Amino acid sequence: MLNVDPGLIIWTVVTFGILLLLLRLFAWKPIMSALDAREKNIRTSLEKAEKARDEAERILQENKKNLEQTEEQVQKVLKDGRTLAEKMRQEMINKANDESRRMIENAKEQINREKQEAMNELRGEVARLAVQAASKILDEKLDEKKHKKIIDKFIDDLPGN
Repeated sequence: MLNVDPGLIIWTVVTFGILLLLLRLFAWKPIMSALDAREKNIRTSLEKAEKARDEAERILQENKKNLEQTEEQVQKVLKDGRTLAEKMRQEMINKANDESRRMIENAKEQINREKQEAMNELRGEVARLAVQAASKILDEKLDEKKHKKIIDKFIDDLPGN
């Protein structure tokens, strides 16, 4: 079973050497160049993947930054809008208050004018009635201008004028 044949060993070594020489001459360079090409291709792919990952990370950071800036701008616009709305509301309230005060003042002035006109009409009517009453009492026509002055003076002296 375990026979060592020196001739077989020599021929096996020679055949193995020839096979190595043939492989080195014809197959080794193409296999090595294919392995080198594959290694180069894998290295290039890894570099491209690393660059793509870096680019994606950079874009992600840029997007986060843009999102933060946009959020800040939105908050600023909302704050400005609220401020403007509050200012407009306050202006409208002030205008309404001013308008109501002006309307109240106009109404008071109109009431005073109408009161004064009514007092003047009443005074004239009272004077006319007093002159008529006096002329009926005396049964003669008196000087109307003179009596009107007397009655106006009497009415002015009354309390509440």
